[in-house]
Amino acid sequence: MSNVPTALRVSPDSGVHWTEPGAWAVSPGVYRIPLPLPMDGLRAVNVYVIETPGGLTLIDGGWAIQEGRDALEAGLKQIGYGFGDIRQFLVTHVHRDHYTLASLLGRELGATVTVGIGEKPTMDVLASKREDSVFAAQLTAAGARTFLEAWSVVPEHRPQELGEWSYPDAWIEDDRSFTVGDRTIDAVSTPGHTQGHVVFADKAAGVLFAGDHVLPTITPSIGFEPAPAEQPLGDFMASLTKVRSLPDLQLLPAHGPVWMSSHERVDQLLEHHEHRLQEALDSLEEGPKTAFQVAHDVPWTRHAHHFTKLDEFDGAMAAMETKAHLELLVARGQATREVTADGVVFTRI
Repeated sequence: MSNVPTALRVSPDSGVHWTEPGAWAVSPGVYRIPLPLPMDGLRAVNVYVIETPGGLTLIDGGWAIQEGRDALEAGLKQIGYGFGDIRQFLVTHVHRDHYTLASLLGRELGATVTVGIGEKPTMDVLASKREDSVFAAQLTAAGARTFLEAWSVVPEHRPQELGEWSYPDAWIEDDRSFTVGDRTIDAVSTPGHTQGHVVFADKAAGVLFAGDHVLPTITPSIGFEPAPAEQPLGDFMASLTKVRSLPDLQLLPAHGPVWMSSHERVDQLLEHHEHRLQEALDSLEEGPKTAFQVAHDVPWTRHAHHFTKLDEFDGAMAAMETKAHLELLVARGQATREVTADGVVFTRI
């Protein structure tokens, strides 16, 4: 990998910036349609369209905002299709930039929406409207109570969503195969970024629809979901190893340009998190600390910014991700944890 950031990446399928609108052929019968994300620094999410004689299967659906809906419609039109040709959505996970437009269009069109069963606890929290209180508890545990007030304020520039999300039509309960036209697509459970994250491998075509599990220029957030796992980073690294055991496939990520080697990127991500674990352990040499305190001792983003340079949202996510690293150090027997009024305090063994 070069050091070119996501914001400047050209995608080899299009020959232009990876967020450029359109429908870009990535493999015979497979197209990438980037949809805009007005609130997201990544700027776009890639939705993949698979042609079959009986209609279209989409991998992910985008965020249910008008700009996303319009971009998807335009991309489909470019390759001779419309919304009425969509038969199903296979969704990698339930974050709104992947799931909500699929949920909306699925109800509208009668298309089947399928997602991993591990997402159900998070969807139950969202349905109960308890999301803010759950994240407040997680920030408190990370020692990051300073972010509580900012976290509860809905930004004025937040785009208007087109409708309420709903539960999927079907769950993926175990690793299984889907018949999509004349293709066999393997759904592979990859918990970590979220508990129910799934990637889809078309081994015959040599492509991996990787969602947010394997991204080409960044690592996905860990430990940031309404119903968190006990060991999200441990789950993520185990899932990376699981994907590494698949054939080396062309990486079709949800954010960023297409990439040539899933194995190469998985190796980089595993190396990155081992390095981050060591940085967290080194921070504990100074004495017991909360995740919030350790987060101040490690660099953030590819520019190695100090924690204080992050905005309130990114700072909150960084504190929770640091806690995920510290919890894995505890599981590895390299640290201990103690629940205190100031949050969970970690001590190096």
